[in-house]
Amino acid sequence: MIIVLKPEATAETAREILDRISEKGLKPLHMPGSERVVLGALGDERVLAELALDSHPMVESLKPILAPYKLVSRELHPHDTVVRFGKTAIGGRGFSVIAGPCAVETRDQMRNTARFAKAAGAHGLRAGAFKPRTSPYAFQGHGVEGLKILRETGDEFGLPVVTEVMESADVGVVAEYADALQIGARNMQNYSLLKEVGRARKPVVLKRGMAAKVEDLLLAAEYLLAEGNEQVILCERGIRTFETATRNTLDLNAIPYIKQKTHLPVLVDPSHGTGVRDFVIPMALAAAACGADGILVEMHENPAVAWSDGAQSLYPDGFEQLMAALRPIAEAVGREIA
Repeated sequence: MIIVLKPEATAETAREILDRISEKGLKPLHMPGSERVVLGALGDERVLAELALDSHPMVESLKPILAPYKLVSRELHPHDTVVRFGKTAIGGRGFSVIAGPCAVETRDQMRNTARFAKAAGAHGLRAGAFKPRTSPYAFQGHGVEGLKILRETGDEFGLPVVTEVMESADVGVVAEYADALQIGARNMQNYSLLKEVGRARKPVVLKRGMAAKVEDLLLAAEYLLAEGNEQVILCERGIRTFETATRNTLDLNAIPYIKQKTHLPVLVDPSHGTGVRDFVIPMALAAAACGADGILVEMHENPAVAWSDGAQSLYPDGFEQLMAALRPIAEAVGREIA
C-alpha cells in the first residue's frame, strides 16, 4: 500500500506511522519527496486494514499497489533507478556496453580480449568463471581460478567485471572478485539463489529465463529487492519459441514494456538472443533504438577457437563496428555513450 501524507505532516508523524507498520510485522518504506512524504507498507492486506490508516488525520490518501511485484513496480518507485557498475552508471541518459568472451579461458585470452574491448569503448568486462552448460561434457569453467583471472584483467584495464554465480554456496566467493553478479537464464527462478544474491548487496544482472514471461522476470527481481538489494539490472536475452532459424527469439517487445512497468534498468544480450554473429550488430542497434539502457555482448579475441559460444561472439573488428554504429543510434534516442 502507498500512503501519501498531507503537506503539513512532520517527520515525527512519518516515524510514528512507520513504527506502527513495523509493529504489525509488515515491511515499512519511507520515500520523502519535495512536496509530499510518501510511505509504503508491504505485507498481508488484512493486517494492513487493521492499521486503519485512512482515518489518520495526517494521511491524505491510500493507494493499493496493484502489481504483484511491489518493490519493482513504478507505482511505488516512479523514478528510474540508476545502478553503479564500477565508474559506469547503468540507467539514466547513458547507454552502457559490457563486452567480453563467454568464458574465462586463459590469462592471455582475457587480456587480449579486454584490450580490444577497452580500446573500442566498452564500459565493462563480462566472462564466465562458472559455466552452466547443457551438456555435462562441455567446458564448465575454471571456477575460482577463473574469477582471479577475470579480476586481474579488469583491474589491469580499468574495467568493472560481471560474472555468473550458479549456486548459493558460491555467492560469497564470486562477490569477492566481481563488481556485479549475474544470475543466468537457467537460474532466474532459483529462489534460494535469488535470496542469497539479494543479501550480498552487490549489483545484480538478472537474465530472463528461456521460457519465462516478463512478469516472471519482474517477480524474480522482486526477490532481490525484498532482501534489501536495490542494485538490480534486468536483462532480456531471448526466449525459446517454435522458431529454429536462430538460437532464441530476442523479445525486444519486452524492453518498452519493462521500462513502463518498472524503474529498474534493462540490458539486452543480442549474442544469446540470436546465437548468430551476423545478427548481433543489427539487434544491438535495435536494442538501443527501443529503449534499452545498454547491451551485454560476447566478443572474443578469436572466436574461431573459443572454448564456448564462438559462433555468436564478435571478432574485435566487429566490436569496433558495433561501437561506431551504436553512437548515432544512441544519440538519436536521447542517449549518450561515454
